[in-house]
Amino acid sequence: MELRVLNYYLTVAREGSITKAAEVLHVSQPNLSRQLKQLEEELGTILFFRGTKKITLTNDGILFQQRANEIISLVSKTTNEFTQQKESLAGTISIGCVESVASRMLSKVLRDFSERYPLVRYDLYSADGDDIREKLDKGLIDVGILLEPIETSKYNYIRLPYLEKWGVVMRRDDPLALRETIGLEEVSRLPLIPPRRMIVKNEISNWFGTTEEELQIVATHNLLTNASLLVEEKLGYAICVEGAHEIRGSRNTCFIPFAPIRTTGHVFAWRKSQIFNSATELFIQFIRDNKKA
Repeated sequence: MELRVLNYYLTVAREGSITKAAEVLHVSQPNLSRQLKQLEEELGTILFFRGTKKITLTNDGILFQQRANEIISLVSKTTNEFTQQKESLAGTISIGCVESVASRMLSKVLRDFSERYPLVRYDLYSADGDDIREKLDKGLIDVGILLEPIETSKYNYIRLPYLEKWGVVMRRDDPLALRETIGLEEVSRLPLIPPRRMIVKNEISNWFGTTEEELQIVATHNLLTNASLLVEEKLGYAICVEGAHEIRGSRNTCFIPFAPIRTTGHVFAWRKSQIFNSATELFIQFIRDNKKA
């Protein structure tokens, strides 16, 4: 399976037409059709439903599209690393970061690191912990900043001295918005929009002294943006950390911390046995040397 054929496939999937894809790729339509047919034979499956004017992806085709994108991304990342090693300290550091108070910390760290190494570039990825760990495991990002709790057996990590308060996001005109804190028992009776991560949902259920099934969960979220919109439409109360609301919150919502206070820490993690370019190695050491207790 050649990278050229993967690019052909992704172009056809994007354009929805072999004719249009052939024009974009500057290849003949018969040649492109033949390459796709050979790809299907190699994989032993059908990737497209071929209509008269438009093609659509089969379920296997959608899965292969995802894998092809990951392969192309990883090859591009690897090529850049080897190319940039030939220059004075340069390179690209790919970083995943949850939305929390650590986001502001990261921006300051990158500013300081860039002053020392101005040729280094950064590829930033915002997501929840599950998405970031998946990217770490596949080698698609180098390092990640994650909220605890997190399974750390597969990773090297540095515990960061930044704590986040948990609480609920609600409309500013909600009667509960006048509170300085809100009790866990009271929250457990509200329609809730918690984070989607199973390990976090389990911990929240433990705080409430109940099970997830007993809670009134109307939706879950991985990042707070869409959850805040649901809050504005009075569909429920979003559970998150305070820093996420500071970054993503709107003028129409506010954050009220839990009582008793519930906090969580951060870790800066990377996959064990991972080999990095020089820029990433230095960045990890920079984090280790400059974290403040």
